[in-house]
Amino acid sequence: MALKVALQMDPIGSVNINADSTFRIALEAQARGHALFFYTPDKLAFVEGRVIARGFPIELRREIGNHVTYGPETEVDLADFDVVWLRQDPPFDMAYITSTHLLDMIHPRTLVVNDPFWVRNYPEKLLVLRFPQLTPPTAIARDLQTIRDFKARHGDIILKPLYGNGGAGVFRLDANDRNLSSLYELFTGFSREPLIVQKFLPAVAKGDKRVILVDGEAVGAINRVPQAGETRSNMHVGGRPEQIGLTERDLEICRTIGPLLREKGQIFVGIDVIGDWLTEINVTSPTGIQELERFDGTNAAAKIWEAIEARRAG
Repeated sequence: MALKVALQMDPIGSVNINADSTFRIALEAQARGHALFFYTPDKLAFVEGRVIARGFPIELRREIGNHVTYGPETEVDLADFDVVWLRQDPPFDMAYITSTHLLDMIHPRTLVVNDPFWVRNYPEKLLVLRFPQLTPPTAIARDLQTIRDFKARHGDIILKPLYGNGGAGVFRLDANDRNLSSLYELFTGFSREPLIVQKFLPAVAKGDKRVILVDGEAVGAINRVPQAGETRSNMHVGGRPEQIGLTERDLEICRTIGPLLREKGQIFVGIDVIGDWLTEINVTSPTGIQELERFDGTNAAAKIWEAIEARRAG
């Protein structure tokens, strides 16, 4: 089954081909005989009843410095495609949200992965609130007193932007810290959004596990270990990926959240687990499949395409 596949993503010419999950997904699609078209989110538009994009047919290869060949720039009607990938990186701002509204207009006749309606309604740090039995103590608030009260109860906390990504703006405030008010003023000075606070989990020193789910099923995990003296384990800020297996607790978490993810069309998801606790459910642009493939030989990209092809065939 040859599919027409459009990739809505950040510039493909500048990706790290040995780490970027979208590149691996696209390379797998090409190997399966699917045709690829690339465009950036700013080239997505709604014009007189049509959802269009301006971009390029592409061919890919795993060759550093020469990994993409572009065809002629073309304007396309995305309703003519079989699959559109929603894969630009956050921030999850109004530009991101607008793109989900536009892609809603062609889905599900054109299969948008992940389902844009539920990407919009289930951002990473909010979907976990539906599973309080799986998460550490958490609060979402803009009111400083509410955050102070949370810190007084739990002593050692993590404070971060609600819609941030990649470890940016993440602060640990221990029981002796005196910077909460200053950080609050900093965040609220440039944003009207609430903040998210969670009880600090000392187990993060041993790593923040990224578990990959495909169509609601766990397929493997990698561990991301923070640098010495660093709280954040995100690979964007220097976290070191390591091989790790799935524990029974990991599988319990996946069994609990998996049916909802499958029902809502979240085909490729990455969850974050610290110790025994679920901290995020990443549905916008999860990463980690190339590291998983190198460590375990698990071809998550193939499993993703098997799930997509099954949906198109149905």
